[in-house]
Parts: sequence; C-alpha cells; structure tokens
Amino acid sequence: MPMNGLPLRAIRRFTIAIPPVALTLLLGGCDMVVMNPMGDVALQQRNLVVFATILMLLIVVPVIALVGLFAWKYRASNKDARYEPDWDHSTQLELVIWSAPLLIIICLGAVTWTGTHLLDPYRPIERIAKGKPVPASAKPLEVEVVALDWKWLFIYPEYGFATVNQLAAPVDRPIHFRLTSSSVMNAFYVPTLAGMIYTMPSMETQLHAVINKAGDYEGFSSNYSGAGFSHMRFRFYGMDEAAFAKWVALNKASPIQLTRANYLVLEKPTEKAPVMRFGTVDPGLFKAVVNHCVVPGSVCMSEMMKMDMADPSAMTDEAGHAMTMRERPRSPLTTRNAGGPPPTKPADIEQRGPSAPSTDRVPNKRPL
Repeated sequence: MPMNGLPLRAIRRFTIAIPPVALTLLLGGCDMVVMNPMGDVALQQRNLVVFATILMLLIVVPVIALVGLFAWKYRASNKDARYEPDWDHSTQLELVIWSAPLLIIICLGAVTWTGTHLLDPYRPIERIAKGKPVPASAKPLEVEVVALDWKWLFIYPEYGFATVNQLAAPVDRPIHFRLTSSSVMNAFYVPTLAGMIYTMPSMETQLHAVINKAGDYEGFSSNYSGAGFSHMRFRFYGMDEAAFAKWVALNKASPIQLTRANYLVLEKPTEKAPVMRFGTVDPGLFKAVVNHCVVPGSVCMSEMMKMDMADPSAMTDEAGHAMTMRERPRSPLTTRNAGGPPPTKPADIEQRGPSAPSTDRVPNKRPL
C-alpha cells in the first residue's frame, strides 16, 4: 500500500541504500595514510598488502558470488532448477576447488616470506627508491629513540643534540633508528615512513628506513602504555639538505643540556608534552638508558652480565652461590637421607615448608 504517496517498494529500496551511502560519506573524510606512503620501505609494505589482498580476493569474490548465484538459482520457487539428489562426486570439480586455493596459498606464502625478509627492520636498506640503490658513500642518519611516559625522546649522536616530540630527516638519506623504552613497552610508528617497531625496556630494537618526499608527517605510539597514551604523538619532518641543516642549527643553539640529571627529571610521566630541544647530550645517555644505569652509582646491566658470564660463581649474596655448580651441595626435596632406606613412619620425614627468615646472616644486596 502507498505511504504518503510512496509505494512500499520504493521505501524499502531507499532504506537499503542508506548504509552504503553513509559509509561512503564517512570514508570520504578518512586519510588512508598507510596506502599513501612517502618512504620506500612503507611503499614496499603497501605493495605487499595490496598484492596479498588481491590474491586472496581471487578466491573470496568468486565464492561470495557463487553463494548468491546458487541461492538464487536453487530457490524454492524455481521449479525449473536441475535437481540431482544422488550426485556426490566430480573429479573435475574437486580439482578446481582444491587446486586454485592451493596455488594461491603457495604464491601468497612465497611473496610474504620474501617480502618480510627483504623488509626486515634490522636489515639496512639496499635502495632509496625503485631503481635507485643506496650510494656506496651514503652515511645513514643515526637516531636514538627513547619511549618515555608519555613522550618521545630523539637523540642525534652525530650532531650532539636531542629533541622531544619532534623528529626530522633529510630526503633520500637512509635512517638508522636504535630504539628502547624507559619503563613499559611502546611501539614507534610513522605510517608514511615504515612499519611499526616495538620499544622495550632493557632492550634495543632497530629500524632502517628512508623518506623520499619532503613534508610534515605524524608519528605516534601504536601500543597502549597507560593514561597518557592518547597524546603520545610527535611530528616527523622530511626536509631537503638545506632545511635539515637549519633545523640542526636550531636545535644545537638551545642552551639546555640533556645531562643524566636532566634526563631523570624528563623521565617522569607527563601528558601532552610540548616540543623540547637540548643543545648538548651526555654521549653515553642512550646506552645508560638501555642498561638501566642512568642513576649515579648504579651498576649497568651489561656489566652485570659480563661478570656473570666470566664467572658464574661471582654472586656472593646467598650461601652456596660462591661455589661452582659441581661443588654446590644438592638440597633434598624431602629428607636428608635421600637414596637410603625409606622411612618407616610419616612423622620421620623432615618436611620443607615456610619458615621464619634466618637472623644469623643478612645477605648483601647489589645496587640496581
């Protein structure tokens, strides 16, 4: 029946068309930055994603189309549809059903394996752009990255300065990032530059990339890390050599020094941190952050590991640890007479359980 002069069929068609139109309008305002890379590494990653998607759609699209076709052709009202209740096998059909997905899986596996190895973040890049290999004389730009709560610290050891929440690099120059975290895991991500790489405390990760077009791009943490995570963002600038030289001079002109004492203040959690510039940096700061020995008097984790590797018996904070493994007495699980005859009564078994700490000796503690 008509409703306000419109037939019900027209109203239904209009209602069905609303979701696609609304989705189109919503997506029209999106910036598909991952699909619009400005660096060669991100470009290769984009191409890998597109190729894998198209390859999978070769199976997905026909299957979805055939589901609709079969549902329409063999509907209950179609009395002319061919009906074969005794049909159960077709060799030709089985070959098509299994060979096509198998070939796609093999192709997808080969492309993915090759792409992931060529785009390994730890592997130095071999080209600046397609058909443009890295010059033999090119020196990568070294950038040391520290994920703080909740801001990013970038140290340029080649130039001796540091910035907070601002990163820049020359166009067509390889970049070598060394990354760590001060407290919790984060993920360094500049979508137009390269894929994300995790930063973890007491560990160092690496990322190699290049930016091919000058511009102002967004970087952020793509791994939740606490209350200030939403504002843990920074700007990444791709610049020509002249603009980058001016940017370097601007940062080196800052009178603020990033000493270890200043770092301990900067390390404290803050939200919506502004851009900061440090004209000079303690040369061993990044290594100290990785090894958790920024605090004066603390022992670096690397030194502790060297001591343990050189002499496993060097630990003397517990009884018996000063001996080698062969010399240490073995502690029985239930009784001191292990290997002897079994006890005749359960009460004769000396049980090990929680007890009060011994007061005759206080273990020596190492500084952290």
